[in-house]
Amino acid sequence: MLKGKTAIVTGSTSGIGLGIARALAGAGADVMLNGFGEASAIETLRAGLAEEFGVRAGYHGADLSKPAEIADLVATTADRLGAVDILVNNAGIQHVAPVEEFPAERWDAVIAVNLSAVFHGIHHALPEMKRRGWGRILNVASAHGLVASVNKSAYVAAKHGVVGLTKAVALETAGTGVTCNAICPGWVLTPLVQKQIDALSADRNIPEPQAKAELLGAKQPSGEFVTPEQLGGLAVFLCSDSAAQMTGASLTMDGGWTAQ
Repeated sequence: MLKGKTAIVTGSTSGIGLGIARALAGAGADVMLNGFGEASAIETLRAGLAEEFGVRAGYHGADLSKPAEIADLVATTADRLGAVDILVNNAGIQHVAPVEEFPAERWDAVIAVNLSAVFHGIHHALPEMKRRGWGRILNVASAHGLVASVNKSAYVAAKHGVVGLTKAVALETAGTGVTCNAICPGWVLTPLVQKQIDALSADRNIPEPQAKAELLGAKQPSGEFVTPEQLGGLAVFLCSDSAAQMTGASLTMDGGWTAQ
């Protein structure tokens, strides 16, 4: 379905981003991976993706807190793979603390990676999408783009910003063949979430399975984690012709979290 298209997926060396990158490659898209990790492990991942799905796969190590590196990510992808048809802004970081104790440098870091990087990616990729008359921008926000939780002020602010930015870009691109939507997952068992599980287990001195259950039980009525593969399936749908008139939407996949 996506043969001949090229996608950038930020934060795609693990977790949600990798799940989305695999799904897009499975639908035929060439993929530019991005993220941090050990060089040999990333190369194994890149080569495996290309071989498994018969697509071209690249890797760019842009630090998304640095706007110039985001510009180079977009330019390099267009140069090596021919275009940027699909942009998935997925990379994110987290810091947890009460507002009055929240370090200013951590606030700046979370806003830079979780919100400003989304703007910079769109800013650089959008002109060519509009020129070609086709593009898909997928911003991975969060349930926290729609509702809040305590001690996550920077993350909640950034993800609410992503939802607002998604709407603005959707309006600016309406009728151009480019769509812009936000995906809002609940708890997904990623390395980022695993750190929160580990912290809860240590703080409460409880076993990890109990920590997982308590984390889910507090927010996610289904009692089950969303999977990266499920989010990948949603991403592929949003890139399809069936979703050509879906733009500016914030689509939840959260086990009922935001229905409460």
